[in-house]
Amino acid sequence: MVMGEYDSEPVLGLPEALPEGETILWQGAPDWKSLAQRALHVRLVALYFVGLFAWDVARPVNDGVPFAEAFVSALSLLIPAVVVLGLIALYAWVLARSTVYTLTNRRIALRFGVALPRTMNLPFAVIQSASLKVYANGTGDIPVVLTEKVRLAFLHLWPHVRPWRVKRSEPMLRCIPDAERVAGLLADALRQTSSETNSAG
Repeated sequence: MVMGEYDSEPVLGLPEALPEGETILWQGAPDWKSLAQRALHVRLVALYFVGLFAWDVARPVNDGVPFAEAFVSALSLLIPAVVVLGLIALYAWVLARSTVYTLTNRRIALRFGVALPRTMNLPFAVIQSASLKVYANGTGDIPVVLTEKVRLAFLHLWPHVRPWRVKRSEPMLRCIPDAERVAGLLADALRQTSSETNSAG
């Protein structure tokens, strides 16, 4: 299901041309701002620096240093804070830009990886179920539960994987815009495939 680094793509996000009868229903990528918040926890990092700043102000003030002097001294934290938060934002942007999620009438394909790009194909036959989590900004996550026989490494998938499901990892379309509509397309495609399989049986 996993293919190695590619040099060119006949179809965006896919390592090969679509087989006859397979059509693309949707393609997209993570929203980088949502990815920075949900996967890279940029807000928690920002709160950490706010806490450090408050401590660096409060401690000398408690020792009798004038507030203005303590405040100015603590401003030195701004440089590392801006650098770290900027690097997180840049990494989120690069992650999003290097990712393409593809939904067809037969599979989900995830093309991801910054240094070592790869494509992971998830045929509907190995997808047991799917769920949806929508955030206030309209982006959302669509994790899929795979059949018992299919095991994928959590770290190999990160950040395109449901958090904390390490033992039985769940690949995930993460922080995608218009997630509710995409989930509807996936549900319809899974139902159609199930119906065709039952009819054939």
